[in-house]
Amino acid sequence: MGISDLADGLTRRIEGLGASVSESLFEPVIRLGVTGLSRAGKTVFITSLVANLLDRGKMPALTGQSRIRAAFLQPQPDDTLPRFAYESHLADLTGQNPHWPEGTGAVSQLRLSFRVAPSGMLAGMRGMRTVHLDIVDYPGEWLLDLGLMEKSYRQWADEAFNRLAMRGGEAYLALARQTDPDQRHDEPVADALARSFTQYLQAAKAAGFSDCSPGRFLLPGEKAGSPALTFAPLPPSEAPRGSLAREMERRYDAYKREIVRPFFRDHFARIDRQVVLVDVLSAIHAGPAALEDLRQTMADILGAFRPGRASWLTSLIGGHRVERILFAATKADHLHHSQHARLSQIMQALLREAKDRADFAGAKTQALAIAALRATTEAEIPQGDSLLPAVRGRLPDGRNVALYPGELPEDPAQLLSAARRGREDWLAGDYSIMNFAPAPLALRPGDGPPHIRLDRAAEFLLGDRL
Repeated sequence: MGISDLADGLTRRIEGLGASVSESLFEPVIRLGVTGLSRAGKTVFITSLVANLLDRGKMPALTGQSRIRAAFLQPQPDDTLPRFAYESHLADLTGQNPHWPEGTGAVSQLRLSFRVAPSGMLAGMRGMRTVHLDIVDYPGEWLLDLGLMEKSYRQWADEAFNRLAMRGGEAYLALARQTDPDQRHDEPVADALARSFTQYLQAAKAAGFSDCSPGRFLLPGEKAGSPALTFAPLPPSEAPRGSLAREMERRYDAYKREIVRPFFRDHFARIDRQVVLVDVLSAIHAGPAALEDLRQTMADILGAFRPGRASWLTSLIGGHRVERILFAATKADHLHHSQHARLSQIMQALLREAKDRADFAGAKTQALAIAALRATTEAEIPQGDSLLPAVRGRLPDGRNVALYPGELPEDPAQLLSAARRGREDWLAGDYSIMNFAPAPLALRPGDGPPHIRLDRAAEFLLGDRL
């Protein structure tokens, strides 16, 4: 490397530092991470949030909106990341034949900028300021890998075996039991184990379970077929050098080192605010085992976010903190509004244990029941001499139906206690949900898409900075 190369590198670093200082002093940036556990509606959340921040007529709870003079999209700041396809997703949701957009399987980014009027006693002496909102979208399956970073291969494998029998993993169990972990490593054997374990994870996800890690087994992307994604849990063994068990352990460690750690280092380290979307209703519908799995998964996620805890994540992000974490129970529009408070209480109860044992060192958390895009209207269904509170919406096949899903328990403990005890029946079979398609929209100028409490979510995440 020559002197000119060194000079160029130093110049670029100085320019980058100057840009960062200028940005932080004069054009502050809020970096919002958005992720969602299985089928939680992450793409819809981001699309509707951006649409409602551009046209704020349906955002009364966002206190800073009165000071926003303009909002506009800009190119995302990271040239190496794909742009979140906001326009095409919005067209999917609001077109003549609206439908849910395809979920994304990789990291993407979008920058929304605001021109904000000053406030306070000295407002007359200050000019307009620019605030940037950088939304970082990443798959919820990858978030689940947070829990792997502080587990050895043996710990992870033992936990995986404990879950296999309860989640329909008999096929993989049979294959693992007939495999000698101390045999010399053979690539076809390793590949067959990894494929069988991946099929089990896919089936568990389809059945409503939340913790289906390693997350990249479900969304491998360009890493598909690599050794770092070709491992599986094996029973305890001596694991001699050159054995199948030793190679599985080596690949598990490589997965954490080469795939998980770089993702959180490169994309997670600068996040200020975080949204975790959770499909609580589907977990309840799937049964006690799925809800208990969701509770444990959220405890693992919340524990990993602890800013005050000395952990691998703390070492990656240094002094930077995730200041606010919103856990949002989605699809509140599948329930009559009289049930929304109960859904919020269930969400809060799911977080209670993790919050009680975590030292957040100033970080704020909140749980809300929301619908990023309202797909239903409320209705009443006659039953004898009474009327049942219901919701009416359009099914994917075009039919319009009214549904009474039943009532959630007033006390969340009725659900969580039953889930912990491993009960198999659920709410006497009276509770059910239905998949609704987005409704055709006719929006007034200045209004974003209809929603439920998206403005309160935005207020918690952004209000103090606007």
